[in-house]
Amino acid sequence: MQKLTTPEELADMCRNWRKGGRSVALVPTMGSCHAGHEDLMRHGRALADRLVISLFVNPAQFSPAEDLQAYPRVPNQDAAVAKRCGADVLFTPDSSAMYMPDHATWVDVPEMSGLLCGMQRPTHFRGVCTVVLKLFLLTLADVAVFGEKDWQQQALLRRMARDLNVPTRIETRATVREPDGLALSSRNVYMTVDERAQAPEIYRALQYAGDMVAGGESNAATLRAAVLRRWSERLPLGRLDYLAVVNPETLLPIERLDAPARMACAVRMGMARLIDNILLRNE
Repeated sequence: MQKLTTPEELADMCRNWRKGGRSVALVPTMGSCHAGHEDLMRHGRALADRLVISLFVNPAQFSPAEDLQAYPRVPNQDAAVAKRCGADVLFTPDSSAMYMPDHATWVDVPEMSGLLCGMQRPTHFRGVCTVVLKLFLLTLADVAVFGEKDWQQQALLRRMARDLNVPTRIETRATVREPDGLALSSRNVYMTVDERAQAPEIYRALQYAGDMVAGGESNAATLRAAVLRRWSERLPLGRLDYLAVVNPETLLPIERLDAPARMACAVRMGMARLIDNILLRNE
């Protein structure tokens, strides 16, 4: 595994691979890797001849109210994970390499970036789309792998790729969870013992809504009310950012489940902001 730190090095490496007829898979991360990241990496390894893992805590994804410096960083541990999962290149640029001092160009999908997580983090997805497009251009990746937990991110990146004719294929892997159902996240370490004990109720309530849909319920307001009622009883330490039933592609709210939908949420458990979502299928 080679470690590269500049965009120029990465572009040269991937260009040479492509000249030699090699396919390229990309797995972008912000580090602090867990088993969910490992799943993405191993899947990427199976999809292409060469695997690029990026490890970059992207400052453009953080709002002024969020503490960029507090984000967990364990670079040596992350490098070991990438190597174990078969990475050919680990790309670890500095912020100054990815954003010039007078950087002024941003990629945004405004009709989607202000929904759901974007209501609380108005510039977050602009930062995500910009850095991911940079990585797509540098690597010329055939495929990029992301996790289902970040469903809104998936939807925006797919729309960006479609609108800008980006040939990179986006693959989604199922959310990796703890045995009690909590979605793996680098931010789980922020929780206290009591908060961690209650946190699995986030997913259990979403599953409850899924069971209601399987039983014939199709009214989004009814589903939402049932989840909120369950959380009020079993998740007293949680503070709701949002809970919505949306079209999986447009992220717009729906009233009835005439087709598969996503129930998505963000809940604050102390210092940790946890997101999750499930597919609601009435078939």
